[in-house]
Amino acid sequence: MYSDITKYFEISPRVKEGLVNSEPVVALESSIISHGMPYPTNLEVAKMAEEVVTENGAIPATIGVWKGKIVVGMDEQQRYEISNKPGDETTVAMKASVKGIPFAVIQKRNAGFTIAAILRAASIAGIRIMATGGIGGVSRGGEFTMDVSADLEELGHTSVGVVAAGCKSILDIGRTKEVLETKDVPVIGLGCDSFPAFFTPSSQYRIDYRIDSYDEAAEFLRTKWELGFQGAAILCNPVPAQYAMDQEIIDEAIRKATEMAKENAVGGEHNTPFLLDRVSELTGGASLRTNIEVIRNNAKTAALIAKSYWNHR
Repeated sequence: MYSDITKYFEISPRVKEGLVNSEPVVALESSIISHGMPYPTNLEVAKMAEEVVTENGAIPATIGVWKGKIVVGMDEQQRYEISNKPGDETTVAMKASVKGIPFAVIQKRNAGFTIAAILRAASIAGIRIMATGGIGGVSRGGEFTMDVSADLEELGHTSVGVVAAGCKSILDIGRTKEVLETKDVPVIGLGCDSFPAFFTPSSQYRIDYRIDSYDEAAEFLRTKWELGFQGAAILCNPVPAQYAMDQEIIDEAIRKATEMAKENAVGGEHNTPFLLDRVSELTGGASLRTNIEVIRNNAKTAALIAKSYWNHR
């Protein structure tokens, strides 16, 4: 870590030990705690993700801001205090992308991190693998609104492997894939031949390359970065078929949710949480259950890839 910014970071003892000893560490997102899921499901899922990473031989590092410190490896109390629990003012947390981190720090705020912020903080700390649900991307209608997630820009220059179930199908998957192409971010299909659509394991959009083993995925990352090719790689890990949603049901829910967002003039960083909430309501909670299984599956896969990455360096 750069010595001039260590005063802004708090790295948990176990994560620090792992980084010093070149053990596999997996970065985990915190926006699902602060904004992505309702209380108390948000805390249950965050704890589950950490347990899955540990069970599969890696060290979990949930990253966010707590009382003005960028914490790499949040403990249970810190996770609670960014949970936005209704009625508890001690748990109020903002949502921060990279641009919001300095504000959260100087204001001594709590903050859940977007993927872009996790990427940046993980990279500074020396973590090479992260697990998330689905990456951000181009919003539907983004060709007119220019509503494009900062995740895509960050992916273009920050060297972390991102295990994700593609991008959320509330987004414009085709245009998201095109932006990734422009940024020269490789999209790897882990045992799949198309870009996963988060709630469903496939879409009409292509991946760049298919890789069928965790060892080869780790070797791809090592080779990319050893060649000096900076930037992330998306490791697409489709939702297991038994937890996938029916295509027609999810498409109709997304269509209705998108209309509601337009009617309520919702945009920017509020768009994705709004759409996910509405889709969950419209599907009777089915989309949330799928989301949970996506997190579980990606946490496991990220841990196994991280193990291979560090064991073969």
